[in-house]
Amino acid sequence: MSEKVLLDYGSGGRASQRLVSELFLGQLGNDELNRLNDAAELQVSGRIAMSTDSFTVDPIFFPGGDIGSLAVHGTINDVAMMGAIPRYMTCGYIIEEGFAMDDLERIVTSMGKAAKKAGVSVVSGDTKVVPKGAVDKIFINTTGVGDIIVDPAPAGDRARPGDAILLSGTMGDHGLAILGTREGLEFEAAVQSDSAGLNHLLVKLVQELPEVHVLRDPTRGGLATTMNEIAGSSNVCCELNETDIPVRPEVSGGCSFLGLDPLYLANEGKFLCILPEEHAEKALEIMRADELGRDACRVGTVTDTNPGKVVMVTQLGGKRLLNMLEGEQLPRIC
Repeated sequence: MSEKVLLDYGSGGRASQRLVSELFLGQLGNDELNRLNDAAELQVSGRIAMSTDSFTVDPIFFPGGDIGSLAVHGTINDVAMMGAIPRYMTCGYIIEEGFAMDDLERIVTSMGKAAKKAGVSVVSGDTKVVPKGAVDKIFINTTGVGDIIVDPAPAGDRARPGDAILLSGTMGDHGLAILGTREGLEFEAAVQSDSAGLNHLLVKLVQELPEVHVLRDPTRGGLATTMNEIAGSSNVCCELNETDIPVRPEVSGGCSFLGLDPLYLANEGKFLCILPEEHAEKALEIMRADELGRDACRVGTVTDTNPGKVVMVTQLGGKRLLNMLEGEQLPRIC
């Protein structure tokens, strides 16, 4: 193959076949994908969860990950938030003519490693190459499918007054890592994306505690926006304690310097868990036993005082509304 991605690689002819067989099947291949049918034959049982997403992150390589691993993590996490075991993925690549083949190989290799670690098979895919300037480097579209293993499944409209609100770790890491890399900023301490596959931890959590009401990953719009979505869907008030929300010192310092609020920055390896009060300590024990949940903590309580609102109890003991993000704080974050 050439050093650059050519339009020929999206033609469907011999060049396309070489790209698929030498790169994609080499890194993502499995019994089903290797058949190269027009669609995949899948084995699923009962209720399934399915999610689709598109990844346009800029830059495509960043501290803690790249667009390839991010595409896998983002997809399987969305499926797992439904109390499901992710089983299969599809991926479609839209690649700019002239894109470096070494970079494409690096991205696909990263996807393969992330999928293998998650125990997910990439069973179908598509590649399009567009003229230079028609797309910025590379965009990736994915779909994920998994078996729901609890009934009822966790959902954004199931939060109830009295529930505990738990958080698996620190806020704002991914958003600040992307911004810092994009703008060439140097912080006093290195800031890395938290991009990670959460499915193994989430499956263990719902298997041991099927009483979990809500699981959500606070990606675009961050914690504040996600909490507002849950409060609105469940018609409850989510009351958060500012002093309990974990933010790394380097992220807090970077946000202060840039005038950003870490509660509105995207996260790609953290999740919210809302469940009955009596199960909160057990949930924290399960989360903290996993590397991806070692900083898990309780950050609030669901109430019925201001339905549809998110209330922040400040460090001084006062209260203020925590609104949903207005506009786009940081575009192309995932």
